[in-house]
Amino acid sequence: MSHNLHLNEQTGNYSFYSVREKAWHGLGHIADNYESSAEVVKKSGLDFTVAKEPNVHRIPGGQEIISTSSFYTYRTDTLQILGDKLGAEYHVVQNVEAFSFFDAIAGENGIYYETAGALGKGEQIFITAKLPGYIQVGKDDLIEKYLFLTNSHAGRTSVIAAFTPVRIVCNNTLNAALEGMSNTIAIKHTQNASLELREAHKIMGMINKLSPLYEQAFNAWANIPMDDADLKRFIQVAVAPNKEALEHLRRGKEDEASAIYRGMVDTILEYAFCSPTQQMDTTRGTLFGAYNTITGFYQNLRNFKDNKAKIKSIFYSGIAQTRTQDAFRLCEQFAKIGTRALDI
Repeated sequence: MSHNLHLNEQTGNYSFYSVREKAWHGLGHIADNYESSAEVVKKSGLDFTVAKEPNVHRIPGGQEIISTSSFYTYRTDTLQILGDKLGAEYHVVQNVEAFSFFDAIAGENGIYYETAGALGKGEQIFITAKLPGYIQVGKDDLIEKYLFLTNSHAGRTSVIAAFTPVRIVCNNTLNAALEGMSNTIAIKHTQNASLELREAHKIMGMINKLSPLYEQAFNAWANIPMDDADLKRFIQVAVAPNKEALEHLRRGKEDEASAIYRGMVDTILEYAFCSPTQQMDTTRGTLFGAYNTITGFYQNLRNFKDNKAKIKSIFYSGIAQTRTQDAFRLCEQFAKIGTRALDI
C-alpha cells in the first residue's frame, strides 16, 4: 500500500494516531478527544525504544572485529534494523523524548496532540500538535498554530521541529520564509540532542516572533484585490517548474509549455474558483486567496508517491516547501509593486 505507515506484525496494528479525523487511508487509532502524551505514545504505536550497537566485521579465519566507528540502530521490540553505518557520535533520540519536548514547549498552556505515527519499519516518526491561540485574518478566518516534529532513527536526518500555521477550514499547511526567519529548527543526533530538546524556549521564541508577522502579512494581503487574470498569472509564475516554462510565459506562448505544467495550473485555478475555502471574505479575489491556492494545492490536491514523500516534500526543502516559499515571496513583491511583480 502507498501509505507507508508501519504495520507492527506483533500487534497487528498500524503505527498511527489521529484525533477525530480519519487520515492515512483510515488506518490506525482514531481518538474521540485530545489525550495526554502518554496515551498518544501508546496508541500511535510509538512506545518502542531504539538501541545502537557496533557493527561486527568477520575476517578470514572466523575472527570477528567489533567496529569502533560504524554502528547500527534497531528496535528492541521487533529487532528490525532501522539504520546502518552510523558514526560513533550518533545519539539515539527516543520517541518518548520527542513527546517530552512537546510537553515542555506547552508548559502550563497545554498542547493538543492531533496526529502521530511511524513510517517504514519505524525508522521515521512524526508528531503534529496544536498550540493554544490563533492567527486571525479578517473577522472570521482563524488560522490554527501547529508544531510538526519528525525524527529519523536511521541516521539520515536531524530532528526537525517546524511551526506551521494551518487554516481550520481546509488544513492548508503554510511553509514560508518570513523576513529571513526560518520556521524550522534542526537538532543533530549528537550527545547533546536530549539536552537541546529540552530547550523548548528556542521553539517558543520562533513561534512568538513568527505568529504576529504571519498575522500582519496575511491581513494585509486579504485587503489587496487580485482579478482572475492576475490570479492565473500568479499561479503560472509560482509553480513554474523551470526557466523554460517561465520563458514561455514571457513570450506569451504558454500553450507551448508542458502538458503536465498546464494541467497543474488548471487544477489550481479550479481549486481557486470552486473551493468553499476560497470564497471567504479574506480569500475571494485577494492576494491572500492567491497564496492559499498554492498551499491548498500542495497540501490537499497534489499527488505524492506516498505520505513519506509528502512529508519530505513539505518539510525537508522539497518541491512543496520550495513552491510555497516562492509564492510567499511573490506575494510580498505583489504587495509592494502590484502586477509588475508578475512580470517575467
